[in-house]
Amino acid sequence: MNVLVIGSGGREHALAWKIAQSPLLNKLYIAPGNSGTEEHGENVSLDTNNFPLVVDFLREKNVKMLVVGPEDPLVMGINDYVRMQPDLKDIKVVGPNSEAAQLEGSKEFAKEFMAQNNIPTAKYASFSIEDLEQGKIFLDSMEAPYVLKADGLAAGKGVVILDDLEEAKAELESMLGGKFGMASEKVVIEEFLSGIELSVFVLTDGTHYHMLPNAKDYKRIGEGDTGLNTGGMGAISPVPFADESFMKKVLDRIVEPTINGFSAYGLHYEGFVFFGLINVDGNPYVIEYNVRLGDPESEVIIPRIKTDLLALMAKMGTPQFESAKVEFDPRAATTVMLVSGGYPEGYKKGLEISGLDMVEGSIVFHAGAKNSDDGIVTTGGRVMAVTSMDSEWKNALIMSYVNAAMIQFEDMDFRKDIGFDL
Repeated sequence: MNVLVIGSGGREHALAWKIAQSPLLNKLYIAPGNSGTEEHGENVSLDTNNFPLVVDFLREKNVKMLVVGPEDPLVMGINDYVRMQPDLKDIKVVGPNSEAAQLEGSKEFAKEFMAQNNIPTAKYASFSIEDLEQGKIFLDSMEAPYVLKADGLAAGKGVVILDDLEEAKAELESMLGGKFGMASEKVVIEEFLSGIELSVFVLTDGTHYHMLPNAKDYKRIGEGDTGLNTGGMGAISPVPFADESFMKKVLDRIVEPTINGFSAYGLHYEGFVFFGLINVDGNPYVIEYNVRLGDPESEVIIPRIKTDLLALMAKMGTPQFESAKVEFDPRAATTVMLVSGGYPEGYKKGLEISGLDMVEGSIVFHAGAKNSDDGIVTTGGRVMAVTSMDSEWKNALIMSYVNAAMIQFEDMDFRKDIGFDL
């Protein structure tokens, strides 16, 4: 089978690493990929938001599976476009159609979906510029802190949490006035939930599903979860507090109603579902849905999947999918993200990376890095994720830190306290 993976981050390197292990694979392409994915397949320079170019590539290379890593192409409708081509009906697209992708593309859509399917989440209301005054009145009825979310995709920057009521009202006006462009034409105001977060993942064909390993990631740039939000500074799997009792609540109250809701809503969904959850006094609530795997969670959950992931994805929509067995490695996995100095704000690119040949006992998943005439150089803020496994997550974390120290590039930074709250 020929496979095309779309994306260029650590998530896509982890997917390529895993797919390349399958005996079903004939040829793997990654668009655009990075210096790490090049070890497992062929990187291709392809504008993945230009869907006619993508389908031409699928035809030319006889691709039978398209695995979509990031959310943007899904929300823009790459699944729909491929399925519209009469000669590409047999291609498996791993990722939902554009309507189902609104679970991530629109906070309002996701909240309405949860309300209709009795899925526990924070109470909320959504507002547009015409409703600005009603939005301020709604804020008056809430207790601090105040959570404001841009309805659409805002590159991970569209969530604002404020303690002061007047600041929250001013922020609402700013967001509705275009602070995040079209993404904040609507703003969802919701109740603040206090607890500890985790991520739960499933692979589904819209009717049946398989649970994947859970994980906890760390978004803030600074130790103790301080400073600006990032794409993620590290992750741990499994989550120590997500025991059998807690996960049964997740299944009964959240996962099952979500999958059943796909059919009730008539949503075409074949792919990964990311449940961003929060544990509030032992009870799970949904903070958000993502319609793809997380990053850096992928770098800890994919190494723990012992089952042939390509074979499992190929079975979606067939009777064999429901009966498939998915095995996990019982060991814990940890990852530490190496980032460029200044990230998530301004940072240098093109910095030479050394020390990769010194790493022992860990997997290094490349993210913002590429091959050049000078060797491997940085291209982004999040550069590499160092993943380790052990029967004890603390030992795995020590190994990740030991190997992180082997890798060097100018102004390299990483958090020293991943797992501090566990």
